[in-house]
Amino acid sequence: MDKQSLSLLQAMPIFGGVEESALELLLQYCPQVHVDTDCYFFKEGDSANSLFILKEGKVVVLKDERIKLQYLSAGDCFGEMALIDLNPRSASVLAVEDCVALEISYQTLYILYEQYLPQFTLIQMNLARELSRRLRALDERLSNLDKELLKLINVL
Repeated sequence: MDKQSLSLLQAMPIFGGVEESALELLLQYCPQVHVDTDCYFFKEGDSANSLFILKEGKVVVLKDERIKLQYLSAGDCFGEMALIDLNPRSASVLAVEDCVALEISYQTLYILYEQYLPQFTLIQMNLARELSRRLRALDERLSNLDKELLKLINVL
């Protein structure tokens, strides 16, 4: 078992409280993906069925290929919406450094569902919490942008 990958998962909020045996099962089915600098993990609109956990490197999340939403580094995850809503990718993820990531597919989570239902449920709840945190952060950013826009309008 890859202890580095296990430690990485254990430190992540989406796997908080998940038993080591369940994480070890997940890791049995998670390939490592290597993506070179200036290459995409995926592009907005691509079909989606997995999330990625960065082990090494940095990425930028892009909307419409030019709007930078967020930079992520080792220990961060992206693509988790695919495991919740099964819709196409809502943004692109571009490697800004050479990257190594673990890929957890919907099929892998289904194996966990069949063998460790309570652990699967905990991961789903944690994913929902992570999405909620990101939505709150986005709400705050939009509110700040709106305030700045109002200030600009009042100055003009």
